[in-house]
Amino acid sequence: MNPITHHALAELLDQHPSPCLSLYQPTHRHHPLNQQDPILFKNQLKVLENSLHHQSSESEIAQLLEPFHNLANDREFWNHTSDGLAVFGSAGFFRVYHLQRTVSPFVVVADSFHTKALRRILQSVDRYHVLALSLDHIRLFEGNRDSLDEISPAPGVPLTLTEALGEELTEPHQTVASYGGSGGTSTPMHHGHGGRKEETEIDAQRFFRAIDKAINTHHSQASGMPLILAALPEHHGLFRQLSHNPALLAEGIKGDPNSMSPSQLRESAWQIMEPEHQARYIQLAESFAKSKARGSGLEDLTEIAEAAQQGRVATLLIEADRQIAGRLHPGSGNVHFDDAPQVHGDDLLDDLGELVIQQGGRVFVLPSVHMPSDTGAAASSRY
Repeated sequence: MNPITHHALAELLDQHPSPCLSLYQPTHRHHPLNQQDPILFKNQLKVLENSLHHQSSESEIAQLLEPFHNLANDREFWNHTSDGLAVFGSAGFFRVYHLQRTVSPFVVVADSFHTKALRRILQSVDRYHVLALSLDHIRLFEGNRDSLDEISPAPGVPLTLTEALGEELTEPHQTVASYGGSGGTSTPMHHGHGGRKEETEIDAQRFFRAIDKAINTHHSQASGMPLILAALPEHHGLFRQLSHNPALLAEGIKGDPNSMSPSQLRESAWQIMEPEHQARYIQLAESFAKSKARGSGLEDLTEIAEAAQQGRVATLLIEADRQIAGRLHPGSGNVHFDDAPQVHGDDLLDDLGELVIQQGGRVFVLPSVHMPSDTGAAASSRY
């Protein structure tokens, strides 16, 4: 299983052999509700199979759906689900993602993968990382306002002191010699060249530097998410003194993270994140208001689409739980609104978000209460 990252999204947006199968569904973390999840998944597979009959042979269908059926029968997998599930498959390609947000059940068979729901999750501004740090190992968590889950750090992130320092691990700086005593006995005498406390501090500094660099490179820069440090009070000062990660928040969780449950960590983390979260909403809305005052703020969807097509949109704000039936014609930027929308048809807001990202702009998904416009979108143009 792979974490949801911008790199993972880019992998899905690459060219893959057609047909590309996309499956989304809500899941549950606990018994007995999670018993419904594999049943819904198998029903979704039937829909996929029926759709494939229109374009693929029986042998091709069997090959495409084999990894899906294997997943359906994996009892261990269904005992450890989260809030949502996204599964993608094509010839020679299969990816499974646990989601920290629930999604509506739907399937898509097309020439490319359906990734809009993933982009909504990646574009949300309430996501964060928690680095649980001790002197000899780390754990990494990803969370939002509702949940916090431990994730596997990316390759290149050392998990332990030994992994980080290897042969550079400080050896005890002392030698032992024996001196003759009375009656032929010898007494060991220790000559210190730096006490054990000093050696521990040297190793801690090296370890913290390695962790800071690896987390910044492989997680903070890649995700853009804030980082919350969870560590003993005495470790906060040293880590912050050595850190060069701009994503590290000034406030952290002070206590032994190894003695805290994920729910306790989430509670403490959200107390830190909530004011940051609200401040971010306010800052985005105020920034749009300034753009609008300068004449570079756009609210009309057709105007936003035209500016996005020309690569002029620097920042786009999208209303979180709103869908606008319509589609954006690639290449021209023309907008078509659907008078009779399909249940799982195109969402114009998602199309705008995808186009802005392709053109190098930033996209943020905001709750309706924080949206500075009533059209579902608000864009700040570069010129």
